[in-house]
Amino acid sequence: MSAVASKSTQESTQSIVEERVMPHPPEKVWRALTQSALMAQWLMPNDFKPEVGHRFAFRAQPQPGWSGVTNCEVRELDPPRRLVYTWGDGTETAIGLKTLVTWTLTPEAGGTRVRMEQSGFRPQDQAAWKGAAYGWRKLVAALERVVAEAA
Repeated sequence: MSAVASKSTQESTQSIVEERVMPHPPEKVWRALTQSALMAQWLMPNDFKPEVGHRFAFRAQPQPGWSGVTNCEVRELDPPRRLVYTWGDGTETAIGLKTLVTWTLTPEAGGTRVRMEQSGFRPQDQAAWKGAAYGWRKLVAALERVVAEAA
């Protein structure tokens, strides 16, 4: 008996989108998205540098099923409008989580529309998608607090 496996070229993926208007100019929000010390206040300790191609990691307390390391690479940088980086689960294998985080800042009357999208969750990433959907709500709220408190 033989089995035939087929894989579609267009794999179905899911995204998470968090969006809100913050009463701050784009430049102030941008600083909180791209300065390592400010990022650590609302996201995780990191070695981020705003340079395309820079590989960096976010580090948190390890959890069951997660090393606590998120491996990333800056893919796009368009200050103060767009920041894109990869987001991995700390493994370098094809089965590990490999998503893309895109921040878009759009000036609006009285502030900035901040949009975060984490895309590329595959069917096997369902648990990570659920956790990230819950987590990003809290993180974007924390980002807003850090932006408000930053000079």
